[in-house]
Amino acid sequence: MPMLPDPAQKYKPYTPLNLPNRQWPSKTFTKAPIWLSTDLRDGNQALVNPMTIEQKTNFFKEVVKCGVKQVEVAYPSASDTDFAFVRGLIEKNEIPDDVWIQVLTPAREDLIRRTIDSVAGAKLAILHMYNATSPTFRNVVFRNSKEQTIELAVKHTKLVRELTEECTQKYGTKFIYEYSPETFTQTEPDFAIEVCEAVKKAWGKAGLGDERIIFNLPSTVEIAPPNHYADQIENFCNKISEREKIIVSLHPHNDRGTGIASAELGVLAGGDRIEGCFFGNGERTGNVDLVNLALNLYTQGIRPNLDFSDLQNTIDVVTACNDLPVPARYPYAGELVYTAFSGSHQDAIKKGFEAQRARHEECRAKGEPLMWDIPYLPIDPADLGQTYEALIRVNSQSGKGGIAYLIKQHLHLDLPRKMQVAFYQVVQEVSDREAREMTVDDITSIFRRAYHFGSSYKGRLSLRNFKISALSGTEKPKPTSDTDPESEEDDSQRRFDGTVSVDGTYRVIRGSGNGPLSALLNALRTHLDLDFAIREYSEHTINDVDEGENARAATYVELVPASDRKATQSWWGVGVDSDIARSGLRAVLSAVNSAIADGREISELALGFQPKSSGPEDVASVIVNQLGLELPRKFQKTFFEVVQRKALEAGGEISINGVTQLFKDTYNYQNEGPTKVALDSFKLDHLDGHRRALSGSFTFFGGSPRTISGSGNGPLSSLLAALHTQIFGTLSIRDYWEHSIGEGSEVRAASYVELVYEVEDEASKKSKSSAWGVATDTDITASGVKAVLNALNDLEIALKN
Repeated sequence: MPMLPDPAQKYKPYTPLNLPNRQWPSKTFTKAPIWLSTDLRDGNQALVNPMTIEQKTNFFKEVVKCGVKQVEVAYPSASDTDFAFVRGLIEKNEIPDDVWIQVLTPAREDLIRRTIDSVAGAKLAILHMYNATSPTFRNVVFRNSKEQTIELAVKHTKLVRELTEECTQKYGTKFIYEYSPETFTQTEPDFAIEVCEAVKKAWGKAGLGDERIIFNLPSTVEIAPPNHYADQIENFCNKISEREKIIVSLHPHNDRGTGIASAELGVLAGGDRIEGCFFGNGERTGNVDLVNLALNLYTQGIRPNLDFSDLQNTIDVVTACNDLPVPARYPYAGELVYTAFSGSHQDAIKKGFEAQRARHEECRAKGEPLMWDIPYLPIDPADLGQTYEALIRVNSQSGKGGIAYLIKQHLHLDLPRKMQVAFYQVVQEVSDREAREMTVDDITSIFRRAYHFGSSYKGRLSLRNFKISALSGTEKPKPTSDTDPESEEDDSQRRFDGTVSVDGTYRVIRGSGNGPLSALLNALRTHLDLDFAIREYSEHTINDVDEGENARAATYVELVPASDRKATQSWWGVGVDSDIARSGLRAVLSAVNSAIADGREISELALGFQPKSSGPEDVASVIVNQLGLELPRKFQKTFFEVVQRKALEAGGEISINGVTQLFKDTYNYQNEGPTKVALDSFKLDHLDGHRRALSGSFTFFGGSPRTISGSGNGPLSSLLAALHTQIFGTLSIRDYWEHSIGEGSEVRAASYVELVYEVEDEASKKSKSSAWGVATDTDITASGVKAVLNALNDLEIALKN
């Protein structure tokens, strides 16, 4: 049946209350009300599958942990399960001394007796009795007159008084009495007051403090706007006698979707207490949500007396117990409530955080409160145990500001505005193509891929090592562009001498310029035919909270073709490093990688023995075939750089025999020439446990033999300890590998050592260098010792005397 064109033919409007001097509209909140959780009673009875005793116990513990001091735990006379649950709480001492448990009963003698039996022995209990008072229930459901309705309430109130006094005398349980004129909002206002007056008189002992009687005025079914409920509450509070002896309790339902408003306006109208459920569970559309109400107060700077510092845990407990999900857009608790997809919202939030950060610094200095003021966020998610990770999420509607915020939050990169625009276009292309939300992982992965940011996202070019040095001469280089960040450094040219990986092959390149970046660009132009210029440059420090060794520099570079500095096409790059020069070089290579991602050809360097196709593995093949040495991978790369430099000097040509001889000369392998440190003989002794002691005769720089000794956990650490007695600084082994050569009686051991040498000069400046050493011997210990000494001979060591 369709909706009626004239609903007035079927539905009656509510009857407004004539309250000409209403006061609640001009009042404001100053404190939190008394909270009662009815999750275990009103909430539980509304579930398709009511909670088990274990679930109810877990729920009870959670609401108590959050600070609720009054909990309606059951309708004990309704089932043995509810009765047993209440008894279990009492007998297992689950109820804190300052928590009141509340139990509900209708106005029936047998059920009242059963209900009071359920709480016998509890320290604090609220006995909650109700009977319906509205015309529909009086005339249709119960067929009672007004007088009979009042008599029913009075008769059973007297019984409650008698039985609770007996229980108190026998078990020591302290009681508060609560009475509900059920369907209050649909009851004639004056009749509701008449019933409550009669109940108060029958109770006969309403006093102050904990002696007050509770009148619960439920919006059992929400049938009018929240302002009407407020009028009803104010009217009741104005007309009921002995108002100071009464706690006016509100019990709004949410049939019209205004349960929160009804509760809040009801408090302004005089309500003292609110009965509700966590996240709004309850019959039909649910009870009013206590979490929502409490956090509304919190955002107004009013202490709610409930603690949701770990809101997600509360959500997890509640949903596990009642099997009802919290909707994604639910106030404060929903998955998306702190999330902005809109570009304008994201930009406002980003700017809000930046402004607040500066404002809070000023307030800290003045000793003033750090007030929260962020667009679109009425509460700080961190107060609820939430992170800022979900504040900004990206889809096709998102803007550059939100995307930049995510990059700053998760990668600590504060992108220049033009780079924000460039990256925004990259993300939008992916988002439009895939037609879905871009997660934080998606965004950061797209960024890393686009700008080759991180060791797992290398482009075609990557920096292996480099050296920046000043060139001799007085010629000042011409600025490469108006925005050259290095054009005003000083009058001396810089030289870049380094090794880059080009499509997996190492290339030694060299160039000069006004500074490290222009020198690198010159090297790329000279050796790889990649001709670019810098149009924009910026940098900042990240992790600068440490203000020390952990601080890193982030550099951003925009490159354009050197032949067209006003080109519309450009490429951005980013680099991060603890060294500012290396950070800038990484940024340049990042941008170059973006420029050459289309697969353009890069000029190759011919290596003489295998032109245009050689790599570290080819050099390693020569050595293993000529000398039987299986170089470890790191050693392969190191020696390959040596070969490349030699090839450069020889015009790109070097023979296989030349590579072999170069290896022998470089690493003093099988050479009998003079060395810095020579070993005449040594002896290795075993000490306690795994300790070893090495002593031997050594010659330093061609001098007289010296007998030295040292101890360590093995032969090589013992050797280093012995050497430390003769040289300044510290030696350490960074890499070690060994294998056998030959077979049978001809077998020998081959050892490879990467030795690191750290020394401090007269100005207390530390320097660090390293070198590889290789040696073979029939004795594996001797092989390792000789490899260390061969590496040592390639270092600039300082002898003590």
